[in-house]
Amino acid sequence: MNEALLRSLTPSVLAILVRRGADFAAAEDAVQDALVEAVRVWPADPPRDAKGWLVTVAWRRFLDATRADAARRRREDLVDEEPTPGPAPAVDDTLQLYFLCAHPSLTPSSAVALTLRAVGGLTTHQIAQAYLVPEATMAQRISRAKRTVSGVRFDQPGDVATVLRVLYLVFNEGYSGDVDLAAEAIRLTRQLAAAIDHPEVAGLLALMLLHHARRAARAAPDGGLVPLAEQDRGRWDTESIAEGVEILQAALARDRLGEFQAQAAIAALHADAPTAEETDWVQIVEWYDELARLIDSPVVRLNRAVAVGEADGPRAGLAALAALDESLPRRAAVAAYLHERDGDLATAARLYAEAAQKAPNLAERDHLTRQAARLNARGCR
Repeated sequence: MNEALLRSLTPSVLAILVRRGADFAAAEDAVQDALVEAVRVWPADPPRDAKGWLVTVAWRRFLDATRADAARRRREDLVDEEPTPGPAPAVDDTLQLYFLCAHPSLTPSSAVALTLRAVGGLTTHQIAQAYLVPEATMAQRISRAKRTVSGVRFDQPGDVATVLRVLYLVFNEGYSGDVDLAAEAIRLTRQLAAAIDHPEVAGLLALMLLHHARRAARAAPDGGLVPLAEQDRGRWDTESIAEGVEILQAALARDRLGEFQAQAAIAALHADAPTAEETDWVQIVEWYDELARLIDSPVVRLNRAVAVGEADGPRAGLAALAALDESLPRRAAVAAYLHERDGDLATAARLYAEAAQKAPNLAERDHLTRQAARLNARGCR
């Protein structure tokens, strides 16, 4: 059974059912039923046209569910007969489904969860692992999101800003779990950039390319996390960096600054530095100030505190950090780093250990634990 083939066909089959009159929630359930049937039937009797087979079976399952539900009987009048089995048009409907899943009525977290489930092909269990929540909680979140967009047609999509945010969240989620969605998010953002002349779309594409360019250097051979300052910059993808910088420069020249352009500018400054020591931290702080004016986010202010600590010294960074809530994720890790740079190794070790307990993934937890152990070992000498 070719699971990759099933996953690649899912968005187009789902879109075909929606265009033919199925509401999104019912269509998604019908497609999932068809995929289960394919897993059962195809090993012994593979179809000549996989996509056409899935469309036919999914449509039949949708009709069965519709007839069984009295509240949906009104839709039977719209259906004269089943669609004729046969080859389905080779159209990539994935981006259209992103617009549907990113409907403005959904919160960003619900939108990305629904997108990962309906378009990305991840199971509820996989998504729950990515969000570090119980599977039952994630199932409820996805069910609520499906009910919210139920009945929404492709002529009522989410706006571009919402789609960009979901694409960015999917890109970030793409590095975790069993399925890598980062490259897919870049592909779809390229499609969007080709279809829409918008500086923030270009800014997001540039940001993704610049971050993705460093991916090979982020992990050690043993799977351990490698911080930016310690990465082998010779392993960075220079072609992706050059493309990202070119796209960003063209977007900035339009003088319509947005949050993704500002984030991409920060990423470009990191990519432009031959070594960590040559990073232009003063200019990075200035870009974080611009970003804070666009979105006053605690995460932005946390990252700005790091930049201030590099540009003006660790005590200036700690002063900037003091204004942030201690429960903010990764705050303890930033405080540990700044205290270490300031020479307070005991406090730094304690904070590294505290940060490790709150780490969102195993790689980060192991890295922070090693940092605490390293400082504790130095203190014993």
